[in-house]
Amino acid sequence: MVPTLRSERLVLRAHRLDDFERLAAMWAHPVVVTHFGGKPFNREDSWNRLLRYVGHWQMLGYGLWAVTLPHEDVHLGDVGFLHGERDGLAPFGCPEAAWSFHPEAQGQGYASEAVACALAWADRQAVGPQPLFGRTVAMINPPNAASIAVARRCGFAITGEALYRDEAVGLWERAARPAP
Repeated sequence: MVPTLRSERLVLRAHRLDDFERLAAMWAHPVVVTHFGGKPFNREDSWNRLLRYVGHWQMLGYGLWAVTLPHEDVHLGDVGFLHGERDGLAPFGCPEAAWSFHPEAQGQGYASEAVACALAWADRQAVGPQPLFGRTVAMINPPNAASIAVARRCGFAITGEALYRDEAVGLWERAARPAP
């Protein structure tokens, strides 16, 4: 079961089949993929991405949410956590934080608000006395100033670099914050 989260301006909810067209359009947009290899995703790639989002919740108990406005249930983007089995990278030993938004939803503070909301949810989850995730890592392309700003606002700090698919990526980390 995917919990529905609410922030001041946003709703984070489970992905649905009717999100697919908007999700596919987002991942086909050149602005969105600039820092994800630069090549627009085809419909098959986007379909697999949607299934990956849904499957994370089923298999791992966490995943990504679809981000919408409360009065307008239209897919603005995706935010949450994933477990990436990435070729050429050692496992992080923790979930990755991830976010992406349609171009028209960028530059409005939605990413920072949604990431903060998802992190607050993760911090409230516990396995005994320990938080669900002791830490999270975000992989960010160094020229992606907007995502770096989101990471900083949400408490991530750069901890290193890696090479992924022949591109340098920054590894940003955030330790869990115990819920009050």
